[in-house]
Amino acid sequence: MAYIGQSIKNGTFSVLDTSGNTYNGSNVTFSLGTQVGSPAQLLVSHDGVVQKPGTDYTLATGGTQITFTTAPASGASIFIVEISGAVGGPMNRDLNGEELILDVDGDTSFHADTDDQIDFKAGGTDVMVFTAANTKFNVGAFNPEATLTDASTIAWNVSTQPVAKVTLAGNRTLGAGTNPQTGQFVSLLIIQDGTGSRTVTFNAAYEFVGDTAPTLTGTANKGDHFVFRYNGAKFIEVGRSLNLSLS
Repeated sequence: MAYIGQSIKNGTFSVLDTSGNTYNGSNVTFSLGTQVGSPAQLLVSHDGVVQKPGTDYTLATGGTQITFTTAPASGASIFIVEISGAVGGPMNRDLNGEELILDVDGDTSFHADTDDQIDFKAGGTDVMVFTAANTKFNVGAFNPEATLTDASTIAWNVSTQPVAKVTLAGNRTLGAGTNPQTGQFVSLLIIQDGTGSRTVTFNAAYEFVGDTAPTLTGTANKGDHFVFRYNGAKFIEVGRSLNLSLS
């Protein structure tokens, strides 16, 4: 009897050509002949048994291959269908101002019902607004404070650790910040350990007022805080707070 009902409005189901694969009881990874974004986008039958995504098989090589947990035996019958659009596949649709709901209770979403503006909502409140001119935050935005590893030369990745602190256990050198972006502001809190009187030699990438590096506070457990702006060549000091009690 023919199917009675509505046809699928979104999504496609494509049988993948895996005829070039060789099943020999040893090989576990095979070509899909296409690229797939998630194991859940595949319906896989192994000798008539539907396989469980993530358990019986995974994707490899950027989604262009399938890897079975157990190698298919010689002469195995493998049947693979790609499901896209309707189930977990890429969406190709003009929302035209419609709100895209992201969570179960419907209070987290984004939409563009105002021309050239994208509103992000969380918990029923607009928390961020993108326009062609600027980005507006209606809640606080911050970078979590990272703790740098104390070493003879202190490494500072300002891309992943733009707000950082380090506690000195000896006389140190502060290496040049890595992976900076022109115009980026970064800050570093340098803390004396329980002994104190530790010194820091700043890499030439750091530029201070009068071209003179500061002398750190030597008191045990005190801190000195520095803020820099990267200009594409150097970290230029824009502010400092010295001799800070931190607790």
